Amino acid sequence: MQAPEHHGTAEGTAMALLSAFADEISQDFDEQLAVLVETGVTHVELRGVWGKNVLKLTPREIRDVRAAADAEGIGFSAIGSPLGKFPLAGDFSEQLEGVRRALEYAQVLEAPYIRLFSYHIPKGDDAADHRTQVMDWLGQLSAEAEQTDIVLAHENESGIYGDTGARCLDLIETLGSDSFTTIFDFSNYAVGGEDLLANWESLKDHTSYFHIKDFDCEARKVVPAGDGDGHLEPILRDAYARGFDGFLSLEPHLKEEYGDTGAERFRAAVAGLNRVLAAIA
Repeated sequence: MQAPEHHGTAEGTAMALLSAFADEISQDFDEQLAVLVETGVTHVELRGVWGKNVLKLTPREIRDVRAAADAEGIGFSAIGSPLGKFPLAGDFSEQLEGVRRALEYAQVLEAPYIRLFSYHIPKGDDAADHRTQVMDWLGQLSAEAEQTDIVLAHENESGIYGDTGARCLDLIETLGSDSFTTIFDFSNYAVGGEDLLANWESLKDHTSYFHIKDFDCEARKVVPAGDGDGHLEPILRDAYARGFDGFLSLEPHLKEEYGDTGAERFRAAVAGLNRVLAAIA
């Protein structure tokens, strides 16, 4: 698989390679593509289309998605899978089946990454009590990816094993796989009360991908990039100074005050990121 080409940039900077969860625009893929082209976002992190999660799409539908995106010059950064957003008491064979399908679809789309999580910790339990199982399961998923040139990218999210910077680092160091990397999601760390700057210091050598959403801790809501407490500007400035050349993937999660439609809220999210990137250009 070839490395993604930098055939689009954000306003105000030549550094950024932008992607997005375009299902926040619409479930109609033609509308997703139209807004991506309009806003200068060149890639999709494919999570949902036509009312279906990406792993519920048929092989024919995946080929149709690829053809439609190709016609508009849009590429794919990742399969936005729900892998790992799964109970530890569940049947792990479902996860193995899912990662094999995700790898197949990533190859069709020429997407270099598959987004995944590190399993729901039962409410009230200590995450440390489930560490061995989490590492075993993720190790098996990584072994599947190691047979390809696709990388599993772990998203920090509340309620899973890797919801803190310390445990995300533990995942990377324990698994020790070139097929497993971290996504740095600013908002998700802020929601959990994490020290984002400290997390960046510990994870910057292991971060290959960013999810772009910000969080206002006082108002307890997701806001456009740069409008919250996620420290996007200093972290992205440092990332680019260190030579980062990967994806910034917009995941707007904006409420109705940012627009009546998904497309309007998406435009607000892109505008926020462009302001951050202009400040660090």
